[in-house]
Parts: sequence; structure tokens; C-alpha cells
Amino acid sequence: MAENLTNHYYTQNPDVLHEEHHWPFTLLGNELLFTTDNGVFSKNRVDYGSRALLAAFNADKTPAGPWLDLGTGYGPIGLALAKKWPERQVTMVDVNELALDLARQNAVANQIENVEIKTSDIYEHVTERYAAILTNPPVRAGKQVVTAMLTGAKEHLLPGGTLTVVLQKKQGAPSAEKNMKATFGNCEIIKKDKGYYILESTLN
Repeated sequence: MAENLTNHYYTQNPDVLHEEHHWPFTLLGNELLFTTDNGVFSKNRVDYGSRALLAAFNADKTPAGPWLDLGTGYGPIGLALAKKWPERQVTMVDVNELALDLARQNAVANQIENVEIKTSDIYEHVTERYAAILTNPPVRAGKQVVTAMLTGAKEHLLPGGTLTVVLQKKQGAPSAEKNMKATFGNCEIIKKDKGYYILESTLN
């Protein structure tokens, strides 16, 4: 029997039986309250890859300007960044409308106002340039989608801006590193953590 792709978290309108969950989680030293639902990635707790990405990210290295959370889901990465650095504007985009609705709810619940949460299929509706782009890409969406997220970042970074990505080694971190090196001329593994690689390229 064919798998029902409309239920995947990287589709625009997941066809799900709603079952909301409400739970607290501490990220970057702040306790955040999250509402999640069926049809979103990692609905019961913030996944290890996102936590490793946040822990490795060096905000001081980025130039002045806004940040982009690409593929935000229900918002843990973007909201954690915005809460920790209220002076920064954080744009949060995803293709999944259900996830974006939850991200908006979660921004309100945590009294986070320095965010813009909007629909975008990868960079389709991303018009600005950013001091940093962070992503925990949806590997199940396929290599083509992940590659587009990585290589397309160059057009959306400010000079000196960084692209920081988390991927498991077994889910394509080595090939992502090659793509980032080919696109930016540089890529550093800034951390390895339980099979996860945190990769970073800088727009020189």
C-alpha cells in the first residue's frame, strides 16, 4: 500500500487527526511553552538535532541584521533564538501551514514579538538578506529539497553571514558539507554530537 504523503510534516497541509500537546522545554537557558499537534516533526519534545544546533550556534560571529530559521516547524529554533536575543529580528518560514499556526501560537504564549512567521517553500517567499540562516532540514523530504536549502542560502545572506546546519552523518552530512564547500568556498564542522554534525559556511 502506498504511503500517504499528505500526512508528512514537510507538506503544505498535513491531513491529520488533531491531537494537541502542551509542554515546557528549556532552550538556551529559557523555559518555553510549546503547543504541538499531529503532522509536525518531533511533537513530544524538541529533537536532539535542533538542540545541538542551538548549542553550537555562535551569535557573536554573525554581523548585524536579522536571522532566518528555515523550516521552522512549530518554532523551537526560531523562538529560542528570538527569546535569547531580543534585539535581533528572527524570520521563521515553513511550507507546513499547520506547523506555522502552532509557531504563531507558541510565539504569543511565550510573549515573543521579535519574530516574523510566514509561509515559504524553501526560499520562495524569502526576500531579505540575513546575518544568519539556521536549519534542521527535513531529510525525509529528499536530497533535492535539502540541497536547495543549503545552496540557495548564498543568495539570502549578508556579507559575513553564516549558514548553520545540523544533519546526522548517516543522513547525508558528508555530502551536505561538499555542497556547502562548493557553494561558499568554505564549510567548517563546528561540532560533532552523537552522530549529528553541525556544519557552518560563511559568505565572505
